[in-house]
Order: sequence, then structure tokens, then C-alpha cells
Amino acid sequence: MNGVELMEVLKELKSGRFRSLYLLYGPEQYFIEEARHLLMKKAIAGEDAELNITSFDMTEVPVEAAIEEAETLPFLGDRKLVFIQNPLFFTAEKSKIDHDLIKLEQYLQDPSPFTILVFQARFEKLDERKKITKLIKKQAGILEAKKPAEKELSGWIQSKAAEEGAVIGESAVHQLLNIAGFNLSVLAMEIGKLALYAGEGGEITEEHVTSLTARTLESDIFRLVDQIVTGRWQEAFRIFYDLIRLNEEPLKILAIVAGQFRLIYQVKELSKKGYGQQQMAGQLKVHPFRVKIASGQSRSFTETQLASIIQLLAESDYEMKSSGMEKKMIMEMFFFRLQTMMKAK
Repeated sequence: MNGVELMEVLKELKSGRFRSLYLLYGPEQYFIEEARHLLMKKAIAGEDAELNITSFDMTEVPVEAAIEEAETLPFLGDRKLVFIQNPLFFTAEKSKIDHDLIKLEQYLQDPSPFTILVFQARFEKLDERKKITKLIKKQAGILEAKKPAEKELSGWIQSKAAEEGAVIGESAVHQLLNIAGFNLSVLAMEIGKLALYAGEGGEITEEHVTSLTARTLESDIFRLVDQIVTGRWQEAFRIFYDLIRLNEEPLKILAIVAGQFRLIYQVKELSKKGYGQQQMAGQLKVHPFRVKIASGQSRSFTETQLASIIQLLAESDYEMKSSGMEKKMIMEMFFFRLQTMMKAK
């Protein structure tokens, strides 16, 4: 079926409705793994289920080997599941293996009634010009696993909380994203924990999120940069010293701070060129929510100031790697120089 929405495919799988063909692709592996898990759990049942699940890697074997397996009757069951990994023949990328695409076309036009054939890959784009790509899009259930935009991500978190028997408001959603980041697997785990604490039908509050969510180094540095941008230097230093007490390496802290300021600079540049937030996210390959935050932070700086900050970061990086000075002290010096620069603006 052409143009099936991601959530529609997942809904079908959860309800036990299956197609003979699926194409699961895109950069967000959480959705692909969720679909794969549902297929293995719902489509193949019984003690001998594992005997009717096979997987082929198209970087190692030709596609005709997978088709032969798909055309073989299942073992002591009604249905079999065949996964085809890395099907580069749907993209513009060259394959080192010689695949019989004529045989694949024939199978796609008349798939085995007892087999669910699943093409699974991490690539972001299909080569729409290819005959084989047009055919798979026409014949298969398509799950394009894009990284969700901000509104979609908020909705996903709220629906995930509902699945766990809890509710979560917008402010708690934003706090969760600030602390846990944008990895859906991590978010799903944290939502499960928070829902358990809130209890059946309970509300996950901002306070619950703040006190119970496991912090990551990236989220702490995200908060550190936010304190710098807003001029709350006492809080910025507190976060930095907390990270040092947790034995985080100053060089690693510096690298992530540099990455955040580079993002702020890039967002400012692209904004000048008329890019929207979704376009920027695609261009920079970061989550749209990060672009939104960086866009707000970029208003506190001129391009010249951001270029100077990036230069300061490069100098600090060089000092950490080449001088004998204590790395923590170099990081402190960077903060003091940055503070002086920002006060002078």
C-alpha cells in the first residue's frame, strides 16, 4: 500500500493485521525496531516460532537466496517471517553483491501467501527513479521512520504515557526532553518509570520528571549552555562543578559545549538564508527541537560574537591537548573569558 503513515502501520501490527510485504526504513531506529518486535511477537506464534523467522543481509548474500526462503513452506506453522537487511537496491548506492532484481520484481508482484517479507534498512532516502523502488512502494506497507518533529514528539510522549496508564502535560514533556534528550528508546524507558511512579491514571508532573529522570552528560551541558546564554553564571558554574565531581572529563565537556555553540552559529546563519526549522534540522541532521532551542539562543548573540566564542573554544581545546595545564583550570579560564566577552556586548 502506497503512502501508509508510520503510525497506521504500527496500529495495524498491534491489532494483528499483516501484509505480505513491508519496507521499514529511515533514521529513527526506534520505530523500525518496534515494528520488527511486533511482527515477531504477533505474526509468528507457537513453540516453533523461531524456526519460521529468518534474516538475510544483502551486503553478504544475493536477494534470490531470501526469495527462495520466502517461497519455501513454513515449518509446522501457518506463516513465516523473512527479514531482508540493507536492501541497497532501493537506493542510488552501489551494491557489492550482484542481485537478481528481475526475480525480486516477480516476487513483489506475486508474493507467497504464507510469508511476510520485510525489507529493513537505516537509509533515509529511496531512489524513486528505479523500477524496483516504484514497485515496492506500490506493493508493500511502507514505514518511513523519520525523526519526529517537535509537535509529533510531544504527541508521541503523551500517547506513550497513556499506553503506560498515565497522563503528562506539555510542561512536563518539555522538561523530559530537556533532561533525557531525544533518543526514543531512552524516552520510552523513562516514561515507563515515571508512569509507574505516578500510578494508574495518575499525572506525570514536572517535579516527577526533574527528580526521577536519569540525566545525561549532553542534557546537563545543554542546561549549562542555556545558563550561559541567559547570563546565569552562578548556576552555569554549579552545573560544571557537579559534572567534575561526577568525574566527567573536561575535554569531553568542552567538546559538547563547542558542538552546542556551533549549532547556535549554524542555525543563525541558515535563518538568515530563510531556512525554516524543519529545513535546518534536515540540513544539520539534528532533532527539530534542538534547532528550535538553538534558534532562540542565537538571538542573544551577533554572528561576530559567536565566531569569537567558537575561536575561544578552539583555543581552549588546543591548550587542553598541548599544554601541561590542568584541564579543569583551562575550562574555568574559558568560562571567565566568555563571561567578560558577553558583559562587553
